[in-house]
This record gives sequence, structure tokens and C-alpha cells, in this order.
Amino acid sequence: MGENPRRMTTDRQSRTEPSTMSGGLAAVEALQAEGVEHIFGLIGSATMEMFDGLYDADDITYVGVHDERTGTHMADGYARASGRAGVVLAGQNGPGATNLVTGVAQAAAAFSPVISLAGALSTGHVHRDAFQEVDQDALFRPITKKTWTVPSTERVPEMIREAFRVALAPRRGPVHLNLPRDVLAGTAEFDPPWDPATSRAHELPGGAPTAIARATALLAAAERPVIVAGAGIKNGGDHAAAVALAEAVGAPIATSPGHGDAIPADHPRCAGQMGPRGNPVATRLVCEADVIVALGTRLGFNSTFYSWDNVNRDAAIIQIEAEPTAIGRFFPVTVGIHGDAPTVARQLADALVDHTVRSGAEAWSAAFAGDRATHRTRRDEEAATGHPIQPTGLFRELRAVLPRNAAVTLDAGTLCLQATDALDHFEPPCLFSPLDFGLVGFSFACGLGVKLARPDRPVVSLMGDGGFGMTLSELSTAVTHHIPTVTVVMDNGCWGAEKAYQRDFFDGRYIGADVHSPPFDRIAELYGAVGLRAERLGEVGDAVRAALDAERPAVVVVEVDGDALYSFRRDSFAHRSSPHQPEDDTETSK
Repeated sequence: MGENPRRMTTDRQSRTEPSTMSGGLAAVEALQAEGVEHIFGLIGSATMEMFDGLYDADDITYVGVHDERTGTHMADGYARASGRAGVVLAGQNGPGATNLVTGVAQAAAAFSPVISLAGALSTGHVHRDAFQEVDQDALFRPITKKTWTVPSTERVPEMIREAFRVALAPRRGPVHLNLPRDVLAGTAEFDPPWDPATSRAHELPGGAPTAIARATALLAAAERPVIVAGAGIKNGGDHAAAVALAEAVGAPIATSPGHGDAIPADHPRCAGQMGPRGNPVATRLVCEADVIVALGTRLGFNSTFYSWDNVNRDAAIIQIEAEPTAIGRFFPVTVGIHGDAPTVARQLADALVDHTVRSGAEAWSAAFAGDRATHRTRRDEEAATGHPIQPTGLFRELRAVLPRNAAVTLDAGTLCLQATDALDHFEPPCLFSPLDFGLVGFSFACGLGVKLARPDRPVVSLMGDGGFGMTLSELSTAVTHHIPTVTVVMDNGCWGAEKAYQRDFFDGRYIGADVHSPPFDRIAELYGAVGLRAERLGEVGDAVRAALDAERPAVVVVEVDGDALYSFRRDSFAHRSSPHQPEDDTETSK
């Protein structure tokens, strides 16, 4: 056969002369110019010119999904794991676009650079109650960094370039671009694509010298310093900078919830995740420290519940953030530094190079090391080993079997929340969770995106049975596109978090709390995936190993005790009392 004259290879990006093409083809070329390798989407008639262009774009893999929401979670996971933008394409205006909303809101809460593209009405049909008409600009504006509609065919490349520029600029986050039918169908003459480097300069600043000097003085005098490392360290890919600062002043390193992978779990300075959902050692450090370095973290809801119960009121807080409006937003700071977290950490470490760690800080650090060792020993010793399977026992089995380079995705819900600091993470970024959006139905789809971004890593997704039921159809996507993740479905037969609240605060008046699910392991086999089941704790390790070795999409159903419930948000029900409420909620089921 002769060469297809319309074939769009990477050579098209290097053309040097203007060319006439449709808006749809220009959109695909603009995506190619940005180096996009994967697009997640669901086909629709509103963007057929784009899909036709993708047919010949051999340098872009199109991953067709069953729901725009889950496609957005895949793009989100891809973005977080790769550090690049994740692209999702809703081919249809109206319902195709509205289905994106949950996933885009999730990406916004995680500051994830997702490029959300959606078909839109022809411009001549707007405000006429046309078929599938909805104000898509108004819909997405509150949940994105920027939302807009391409006004004309000629401006398609410019608008896509702008989408990437905004999404990837600090602080990162999702953008949404609407592409009207007539804009994609129209033709125009387009200049050669720009080199993306010419439209984006995202170098983050270092700390100002005066702020560095003030922070250095505080740290040099600290007797009980602690560093709270957040996404600024994790996403910056330089935990060594945080370690250098910690060693300079004798500080343990706690991590903010959802970013337990910011520091390798086996580093002697790593305390694990802090706060209401963290472990007791890391949490106590932040409550007792005299100087707290908030290193690339907002000290937001999941870390603190915005309460002095989780932060020492008398501590001097040094907050280092790439987003200036986050500094001092929830807690007053002694020194605020606008800058890149790893860069500022190295500046502080360099400024303290001649500092001798104070004896008080040495004792503080030694006490932490002992507490950390005791906690980890107790975590294994106190894990329940009987039947039915308890979360603590399940997590111990997972700690033993997961490879060191594994990436783990979590869902919301009581079982995944109990896993907040129950697993160990070694090679950041390798922990991906819904964070502040608390979304059920996120983990499996996110894991597919993570695996495509990092095919060299095993990816294990933890879900409850309710959340997996929401996203079951994407097993077809995993099988079709050969994405070999392992999904561990913790089947407890209920919406666990809500059932726990009904038990503890509403006298067990259960309504809507129970879930009936099919045998997901057998369903997985019908899709062409691997299906495994563990009914007893001793079966978990072998089942997960077999799934990891299968090199195919795999689902491991673990039958977890339906009574192993825990009310995490006790603060939400402080106005209620119940005879069922446990007296001590510090370590239940952790």
C-alpha cells in the first residue's frame, strides 16, 4: 500500500511553512506539539474532526473509556505520576461535558494539571435551547484555573497552547477548553506550531535573603524542630533537600496526609503522615514542636482539621510555599517564604552548614527514633490475624508483599482511610489519593493512568466494594489497552464510613448503608482480566503475588469484616453523643 498522505507523524510538528487544515486537525497537531503521548476520552459527534485527526496521529495513544468521569481520573493519575499534563477529551457536548465535572473537581482539589477538552454547540446555536445545550463555561469555571471556549477556527492552536501554559504554571491545576462543532469543522491556514518552551517559563523562585536569614535564626535556636513535608517536596522530586535540612538541625520529617511518599518510609528521619488521619508519632511531633517548617504544604484540612488540636499553638511556624496566597492562610506564621520547596530547603541547609545541632534537638531526635521504632513494631504485632479479615491484618500482609517500587492508589471510604499511614512508600511519587476531595470511585481509574505514565512500576489500587462497583466497566479499558494494574477490592458489604457514623452517632439506625455486589473476581474473568479471591488472611499474600506476576489487569477481592468500621470525622458529629462511641479514637483500626 502507498503512504497515507494525511498521516500525522511527529514530522508534522517540525513543518516550517503555513498549512491549511480543519480546526480538528489543527487541535491534534497542537497536542502533538505539546508532546502529548496519551489522550483519555469518550467518542462523540461534536468532536469528530479531532477523532479523525487522532486516527492518523501515530505518536498519540488514544485510550477510549466508558465514562468521562473515570477518563478524567486516568488523566489525573497520569499527570501526577508523570509530572506532565494529563489530557481527557469528552467528544460530546452537554452530557459528555457534565460527566467530566466530578473528575475535574477532583483534579482541582489535588492541584493536578489536567487538560479537559469538550465538544461544544455550534456557535450559531448557543442560547437557543439547542440539543444538549448547557452553559459549559459556567459549569467548569468554579473548578478550574481557567475555562473558556475557542472563538474561531484560526485560534484553535493558540487556545490549546494556552491551556497547557495555564495548567502547568505554579500552582498547577486543571483547565477546561470548549471546542464548538463549527470551529473544529472549519478550515484555516495555520502557522507552524510553536515550541512549547517558548511559551512557558515556570522556574520557581528561591527564598528571599531576608526571609532565609530569619528562618535560619529560628532553626538554629530550635530545641524541638520538625519538618512537615508536603506536595511541594513530593512533586518537586527532591526529598534529599528536605533530608539535608532535617539533618542540619536535628529534625524529624513528618509528611502531610496523602503525601506519605514525600520521604522514603525507611529513611531514619521519616516519621510518616501526621494529623487527624496520621500515625501517633508524627502527629505528636507537630503538637509538641517549638519550630515547625511547613515545607511545601498548606497545613490544610487533612493535615490539621484547621484546629490547634493538631498543631502546637506556641510553635514558630516557617511556611514555604510556591503559592503565596497559601502562606499564613490557616495558621499564623512567623516566617513566610514564597518559593520552590526543595530550593528553599537547600538554601536553609546551606545557611546552617556550620551549625552544631543543639543538645536538646539531638535528644528530641533520638526520642523520636525510639518512638518510631516502637510504633512500627507495634503496628505488626497488634495487627489482627484471625477471621474474619481485619484491616490491620490486611495492611500487614500488603506491607510484606508489595514491591519496593510499587505505586499505590487509594480511594475514599473507611477502609482506605485506615490505610492512610498503614502502608510504606519508598520511591516518590508513588502514593496517589483523592486528598481533600474525598472521592469514592477514584482509585482504580487513577491507577490505570499512573501505570501508563510509569509502565516500569507495579501499580496497586485499593478500593472498597462500593467504589469499585462505580467504576467496574473500566476493566474493559484495562484489558483492551493492556494496562496491568492490580486492584485490591476490600469487600465489607457496606458504605463503611457512613455506616460507622450511623452506628456511632445515630444508634445504629441503618439506612442506605449496605451494598450488595456481584463476585468481582468472576466479573473480572469475564472481562478478560485475572480474578482472585482471599477469604482468609493467609490467602492474601499469595493472591496479591499472583496478581502482580500475571502481567494482566487483575482484581483481588478480599473479604473484610463488615463490622470493622471507624468514624474518622468525629468533629462533624461533636453535637451528638452515643453510647456506641468508643472512648479512645486515637488508634482504632490503624
